[in-house]
This record gives sequence, C-alpha cells and structure tokens, in this order.
Amino acid sequence: MGRWTTLLVLSVVVASCSESPQAIDKTRPATEPVLPAEATEGFVEVPGGRVWYRVVGDGPGVPLLVLHGGPGAGSRFYEPLEALADERAVVFYDQLGAGRSEKPSDLALWTIERHIAELEAVREALDLSEAHILGHSWGAMLLIEYLLTEPPGVRSATFASPLFSTARWLADTNKRLRELPPDVQAVVEVHEAAGTTDHPEYQEAVMTFNRRFLLRSDPWPPVATQGMEEFGTEVYAYMWGPSEFSATGTLRDWDRMDALPALRLPTLFTVGEYDETFPATVEDYAGRVPDSRFEVLAGASHMTFLDAPAESVRIQREFLRSAAGR
Repeated sequence: MGRWTTLLVLSVVVASCSESPQAIDKTRPATEPVLPAEATEGFVEVPGGRVWYRVVGDGPGVPLLVLHGGPGAGSRFYEPLEALADERAVVFYDQLGAGRSEKPSDLALWTIERHIAELEAVREALDLSEAHILGHSWGAMLLIEYLLTEPPGVRSATFASPLFSTARWLADTNKRLRELPPDVQAVVEVHEAAGTTDHPEYQEAVMTFNRRFLLRSDPWPPVATQGMEEFGTEVYAYMWGPSEFSATGTLRDWDRMDALPALRLPTLFTVGEYDETFPATVEDYAGRVPDSRFEVLAGASHMTFLDAPAESVRIQREFLRSAAGR
C-alpha cells in the first residue's frame, strides 16, 4: 500500500515549491481565534478495537459531533471547528483504522454497519444523548446511513461536501479531472487501465488533482500533513479505491439519494467553490430536503474547513444557533 506514503511525500514537496492557480495563502490568519477551552482526550472501546476522541469545550449548547471523511482521513482536518467550543462542546473522533485510532488488519471490519455501531458506541461512551452531527464527504455518507436507523437525540445534520451517489460523485470528479492538463489525464488513464495506481507517475497526477480540488491552501497547513501521515490507507483502499476519482471498493455502487426527501430535521449543506463535487450537485441534494440550508464556500475546495476556516465556522455557528434546541 504505497499510494498514500507517496502522496504524503509529494504533498510536502509540492506544497513548498508550487504556485498552483488561485491557491489560498495560509500564511495569514484566516479563522476566528480559538478561545481557551477545556479539552479531554482518550479512547473508546468500539466493535473491532479502540478509537481516539477529543472533546473541546463544555458550553451550554447541544454538542456538535464531527464525522470525518475518507474513509480513513481522521479528524485533524477539522481543527478550525474548535472555535465553536465557546458555545458548546465540539466532539471529534478518529474512526477505527484512521488517524490516532487503532488500525487492525481485518477487512471484515470495514463495513457501513460496523461504522454505525462504532458511532453509537462513541455517543454512548461520551454521553451524547443529544447532539448536532456534522458529516464531511465519507462522513456525510455515514451520517445519512445513521439517520436511516432513526437514532434518538439528533438535533440537526450538516452534510459538508457530501456524496449521496457514488456514480454521481465519480461523474463530478472525472469532470474535474478533465480540467487538468492533457498529459496528467493521460497518465491517469494509462495507469488505471494497467492497474498500476501505486506508480509514482499516477501519484503525481493524483497530487495535481488534489492541489486543485482537495486542498487549495498553499502551503498545506501542518494539520493536513499530519493527517496524511496518519491516513488509514487500508480502509480507504478497501471501501473506496485508489483515488478520489476512481472507486473500486465496496462503496462503488452506493446510492442514498432516495433517502433525502425523508429527512425531517434542521439540515445544512455546504460545498467549496472548487470542490471535488460541483456546487450544483450539492445544491440539487439540498433541494431534495425540505427547508434545508445551502452554502457555497468561495475559493475553497473539498477541505473547506482548512481552505475557508473563518467562513466555515461562521456558517456552522449561525446554523447551530438557528437549529431547534440550541
């Protein structure tokens, strides 16, 4: 599994020397100051192993629980959301196989059903009988699946840069791929056809895509490079595939678009202007959910919380305040 090790090396080199178009300068402050807040960390026993968690703040508002993307990305990419801890607890956890959690080598663990049981175990262990839940990317997939089980105490749902259909996601990401130079597209086509997606040429093409549509900040912030170092390569490859624009894993035929009209809770959809999925796609998703809110993060790509932290926090704060049962 060399693809993400190679990806990390390339990300550090490229971030330090490239001048990607319309890159976001991260050398200046871009988010609200995080107020001093109590934080606790530890591990929770879940089906299959132990997962790491961090709870920041203990304000009177209903807690916000964050479901990270990937699968396998871990929670470091969502650090700017700690700014919300002045009003409520913000709860992060790394799913099994990701981040600072245990990484067992048992492919039978990498199912949606086990991830739902894991989420339930985290809520119970951390006494989250009531919670707002934010799911980003794969976390949005997990969130819609969880909501279909009709869990009690979920006050609102935020679907950040979501996908509700793998086929539609791939249609978007492959359109994004066609925005790249022809030689980059050719490298992707050759190595995917040959099954050599671990090849450095393919990984370099992936990084070209990522600099445009995954994380535009230049240079990448330390939490992003740390997150890549901790990335759960096994769960990502097994459930998804070799890249954001190629799904060969167990989620390749996944679709829950038909579930959106049934949602009956305060719901927010967000997406980056240059996201891997197109804003028009996410707007269509939002239009299927009664009385939902839709926001585009200007200048941001898929990792909106790092590309546009201040605006992401502002939108999330306003939404949580407006959601019933603040």
